[in-house]
Amino acid sequence: MNARFIATIVVLTAAAIGSWYLAQTFSSSEITHTISETAADGFYLRSARILGTDQAGRLLYEIEAEYAEQQENRDIEMQNVRVRYSTHANVPWTINADLATINDEQDMLRLSGHVIAVSNEGFSDQVTEIRSNVLDIDPESYKAETNERVQLRIGSRSLTGTGMLAWLQENRLELRTNVSGKFVP
Repeated sequence: MNARFIATIVVLTAAAIGSWYLAQTFSSSEITHTISETAADGFYLRSARILGTDQAGRLLYEIEAEYAEQQENRDIEMQNVRVRYSTHANVPWTINADLATINDEQDMLRLSGHVIAVSNEGFSDQVTEIRSNVLDIDPESYKAETNERVQLRIGSRSLTGTGMLAWLQENRLELRTNVSGKFVP
């Protein structure tokens, strides 16, 4: 045996003993504890997409968000959200909002912060735009509702009111109270 071979064996033995020592300093219970705490905190996603389908598995709607995070109460909060319906659903509306929250049962979507719903096939076959600070949507029944102030634009006409119920698939809308409008000939 030459000196180089013996030196290599000594170095490898020292490395093996060192790695064994380091492995022993980290107990497995500490690692398990850290992992279980992280899993209990929920999840987060960047560039999230949620797809809603009908009974036959056909796409009805798509919810896109730049960021989504599960909260402690199991609700999912999303940022910079867009809701689009598929052509199969026959709903000509696209809805954008700063924030959205899906409750734990995942039956309602609450949009908030600069909510804008636009349809190119809106009322009177003109571009129609609905604006509000809060809008609750049931994506599967195509209903949108709010108790907040709403601004409705149909072409050059404008209406405002407090509270609204919209049936998006039927292209029907009802403003509830304090309705006022501006109509340009």
